[in-house]
Order: sequence, then structure tokens, then C-alpha cells
Amino acid sequence: MSGVNTIPTDAELAASLDGDFTSDHAEVNGVVLHHVTGGQGEPLVLLGGWPQTWWQFRKVLPELARHYRVTAVDLRGMGGSAKPETGYDKRTMAGDIAALIQHLGHRSAFVAGHDIGASVGYHLAASHPGAVRRLVTLDLGVPDASWLEIPMLPATDEQVAALTEGRGGYPWWFAFNQLHGLPEQLLAGRFRHLIDWLCAHMLADQASIDEEARRIYAHAYDSPDAIRAGNGWYRTMRQDVADLATYGPVTTPILTLAGESSYPALREQMGPDKGTDIQVVEVKDSGHYLPEEAPDAVIEAVIGFCG
Repeated sequence: MSGVNTIPTDAELAASLDGDFTSDHAEVNGVVLHHVTGGQGEPLVLLGGWPQTWWQFRKVLPELARHYRVTAVDLRGMGGSAKPETGYDKRTMAGDIAALIQHLGHRSAFVAGHDIGASVGYHLAASHPGAVRRLVTLDLGVPDASWLEIPMLPATDEQVAALTEGRGGYPWWFAFNQLHGLPEQLLAGRFRHLIDWLCAHMLADQASIDEEARRIYAHAYDSPDAIRAGNGWYRTMRQDVADLATYGPVTTPILTLAGESSYPALREQMGPDKGTDIQVVEVKDSGHYLPEEAPDAVIEAVIGFCG
């Protein structure tokens, strides 16, 4: 791996994991996606979230590779993948993953997604049901019409206190990321400040995302182009909500894992209107970043659910 003052390449990071992982790229659905693959068995595809890369799965990949042919993907706009001007609605991004699954030589796969990756996974199950055997969503369900009613200001004294005391995750960035140009000007070369803020407010265990991981994520988002691309996932959410309204309840079995603070909302959101076979399970003593804070719980849940 590279020295202390440099950022390891994706190839170096992949080689550092147990399980004979390799870093590669695929041109699918009109976009180039970076992915890391290792292990043997039935296919399992992992989709990450903002503001991270495939590296967020580093703690779960080696053990999952003992059971599956597992592929961790940088979504369109993320990390080593291309950052086009358009295509960040989740139905298009789901098409990326459906094409990638075929490119990898599979007719279908188990899919697990965290954060934005959970939303992509849901749209994949809804729009390409034959591509998804079972879906695990990690601390997010899918943006629906209720998201259009999130207040601009914290709505309760508890939300204000949480922001003041450095806990909780009132989603101010949902609005901030709608802006064009300003986020790039404010954050380019300084994205580490945002990484640390999100960790401070949304991790129960600060050490679970270590210094190296924070440097890797900050580096991945430090350029204006990367900031613009990542914000595209948020700027398309009105379209995502509109697309959701065209689907019926998903018939693919879904397991939603939720951190303690997210569990009540996700239990309500992931109801019968979202799917015919949904389980919502709370992960105790964990915040938002489940694959890094609660890797053992994620591993056990994925294997138990997917078989």
C-alpha cells in the first residue's frame, strides 16, 4: 500500500483485503463503473452511499467473499467511476447496475445497498425485478413523497439540541446539495471538514471510520467535478419520487437494517406500499454507517437473509 502521506489506489486497496479482490472497470449503460470483486459462490453486489466509495465495505468484504462472488461498486459519479453530467436519477442508476450484473456474467444477483445505494437497489428491484434475487437496504429505504415535506429548519427542540451537541443527523445537506456551483466553491479541497462533521453527528463509534478511511473519502470528493456528481444524486430526488409513484409494491424480498435513530422512521416508511415481503430490523448501538460501525451485524444479516 502507498505511504502515509499518499492516498492508496483502488487497486492497492483491493489487494490489501483478504479474498483475492481485484479492481476493474466496466462500460455499461453508457457509463464506466469502477468495481472491486472477489470470492466464490452466488453473486452479491454491494452499492455504497454518500459521501463514501466502495471502500466503505472493507470490513464486510473478506467474510462475504467466503460465501459469495461479491462485487462492491462505485456508483455513477462515485470514486473511480465516471462522472457524467446527467443520469443521476435512481432509475437510470438502477439500469447501470442491471447492466453491470449482466456484464459480470450473472443473470441476477443478491443486492445490498447503503444510503444512496439502498435507493438505487430499490429502484433496481422495482424496474428490473429479474435482476435482483433479494435486496438488503442499509439505513435507508427509498425517497418517497414524504421527503418532499422535510422542513427547511429543524422542526423540534430535540433536533436543535442534537445539532448543537454534535449528535443526530438533521439532513441540511439535502437542501445544500441542490445548489449549483456553490458547494463546489466551498468544499473543493476542503471536503474533509464535511466528512468529519458527518462522522461526528452520525456515528455512534467515532473510531469505526478511521483516519485512513476519512482521507480516502475526502480525496474521492475533493474536486469540483466529484462534488457536482455526488450532489447529482440529491438533485434528482424529485424525479426519484415521481418514478416511485409509477411502481407497484416490489415483490422482491427486502430486508432493511436500521441504526437506532433511523429505526422508527424506516419501520414506518418501509410499509406494504413499498413491498409485499419486507422486514425492518434495528441494529443496536449503531449510527448511520452500518457496514463500518456494525460489520458483524451486516454480515450475519446478509448471509442469513440471502442464504
